[in-house]
Order: sequence, then C-alpha cells, then structure tokens
Amino acid sequence: MEAIVELGASGEVEFKDDESPVTRADRAAEQAITAILEARYTLPIIAEERFSDGRVPEVGDVFFLVDPLDGTKSYIAGKPDYTVNIAVIERGFPIFGCVGVPETGEVYYGGLGLAPTLERGDETIALAASPAPGPMRALVSRNHLSSTTKDYLDALDISGTIAIGSSLKFCLIAEGRGDLYPRFSRTMQWDTAAGDAILRAAGGLTVTPSGETFVYGRTRQRLEDIYANGFFIAVGDPAILERPGILRST
Repeated sequence: MEAIVELGASGEVEFKDDESPVTRADRAAEQAITAILEARYTLPIIAEERFSDGRVPEVGDVFFLVDPLDGTKSYIAGKPDYTVNIAVIERGFPIFGCVGVPETGEVYYGGLGLAPTLERGDETIALAASPAPGPMRALVSRNHLSSTTKDYLDALDISGTIAIGSSLKFCLIAEGRGDLYPRFSRTMQWDTAAGDAILRAAGGLTVTPSGETFVYGRTRQRLEDIYANGFFIAVGDPAILERPGILRST
C-alpha cells in the first residue's frame, strides 16, 4: 500500500512500502520515458515505478534500467541535484548510460563505444576521470550517509567530502571533480547503472567492497530486492583500488 502524506510544490508525495518517497513527477516522467523507449526498441524495461507497482518483465541478456527521478528527496526539498537516469545493461554490465539534470539542463552520457560526454548549454564537453596521486576527494550521499561509510572514509587520506544526491556522484567523478564514492547502504540498480556506465566510459571503475567488478541483473533475493545493489566503491582512477584500506574483505 502507498499513502499520500504531503502536498507541496512538487505535487502529491507518497511513501512506498520501503518508505521511499514518490511524487506525481516520478510517475509522469516514467510514463513519458517508457513510452519513447517502447516506441523505438523491443528491449524489456525495468523501471522504478513500474517495479513498485508489480510490473516486472522477464529480462534476457540486454535490458533497460530506468529511474525517472533519482533523488526524489532532493526534488521534494527544492534542491537541484535530482536526475533522470536511463541505462542499458548487457550480460550484467552497464554498456550505456544517460543522466539528465532537469534543473540545469545538463546531460551526461557515455558507454561502450560511445565517448563520455557532458552537454551543457551550447557546450559539448569530453569527460575524463582524473588521476588521484594524492589525497582523494570523496563523494557521499546527502540523505543516506551510513555510519559504516563515515568510518570507512575516516580511515582514508581524504582531502574533502562533497555530499550530494542522486547519480550525480558518478558523473562528477567522470567529470574529474571527485575521486571516490563509497556506498555502504541500500541502493537499487536503476539508481546507479546510468552513472556507472558513464564513469566506466570515462576511465573509472565500480567494484564490490572486496574488489570484484560490480554487475547488474536480477538477483536471487526476495521479490522486493531482486534489483537491489550490494555495497560498492566507485573510483575515477582504478589505481586507487591498490591503496591500503580501500578494499575490504567480505
């Protein structure tokens, strides 16, 4: 069951069974995005609000992951860092990602065979993650920063921390504006796949805490978690993974 709990500038706000918020904008954006994708492609679509409503298609080796409004809490609060995420997954790997930032009009995209790019107004900017020979610039979730993540960062050589919502954390690393994004709290695959694809195209990498390549696809967890992520560490410079304390045994 979902219950309407608030009516504000963003329209009706509801809470799902997992206590995450959803607004009219989430649903309207998803309807528009999926209509366009279905008119052009035959790939199955795993989309956040459809999933919440129990519409979960069977997928093969290739499928879409769609988050129509990532960072709903930022959107409700009037902050500008919410995004729209579209990704293509092939055999567990994000081969294409597009992240739009409605408040600024910026669009990040990239993937396998597609150069990572930021379109900002009339500019088209090639993206490349930065080498990180010294202290690292960390990105963390503004609304979901766990004590485990805090303890992890406290033990590392960090020059500064940026707290921001949504998949923009991946994009900022791909843009060379950050180095490390550890996530030791719950996320769903549609939250991360598009930004992850862009980061990988820009030379970065996302791995499990023990260092294995991070993959996507249906899990063997209970129904509501079949597209949940495990914990991960995203880096702009893969050499970061060789530093003491970055990887953790599981």
